[in-house]
Amino acid sequence: MTTNLYEIIEKKRQQLNQASHSKELSSSAVLKISQELDRLLNQYDKEIKRLGHY
Repeated sequence: MTTNLYEIIEKKRQQLNQASHSKELSSSAVLKISQELDRLLNQYDKEIKRLGHY
C-alpha cells in the first residue's frame, strides 16, 4: 500500500511543480493540487505510523 501511495505522491509532486511553473502560486489550480498533495502526505504519514516505520 505505501509503495503505491508513494508513487501517487510523486506524481502529484510533479503535477504541482508543473502547475507552479505555468500558473501563479496563488491560483486555484495550484492551490487545489497543493491541498491534494497535503492530503496524500498525511495519509502516507498515518500509514507509516500504523506500520511502525517511523
